[in-house]
Amino acid sequence: MSSLATRVAKLRRSKDQSLQDVAEAVGVSKAHIWELEKGRADNPSMALVTRLADHFGVSVAFLVGEDVESSDADRQLQRMFRQAQQLDAGERAILDDMMKSLLKRRTKG
Repeated sequence: MSSLATRVAKLRRSKDQSLQDVAEAVGVSKAHIWELEKGRADNPSMALVTRLADHFGVSVAFLVGEDVESSDADRQLQRMFRQAQQLDAGERAILDDMMKSLLKRRTKG
């Protein structure tokens, strides 16, 4: 299950809302929210993610798992992020290229 799916499901339950409540609030079907929570909705639109974040009162970064300050963030990744902030733009570009290369190799292997 993707982090987006997990976070949407957890937020919905914490606010004691039904699938229908969330669906109506963000303008999609109940089935679509269910599929999203199960990790079966491929590549939800940024507009939907934004509406979900607004509905739940969280940032888009938190909702998609990119909030390095969230309580459930990986401590090692937090440390790496802090260290990366000390790099200049050229060094960050190199780091970004290295990460893309590593991720690309994972999908091929």
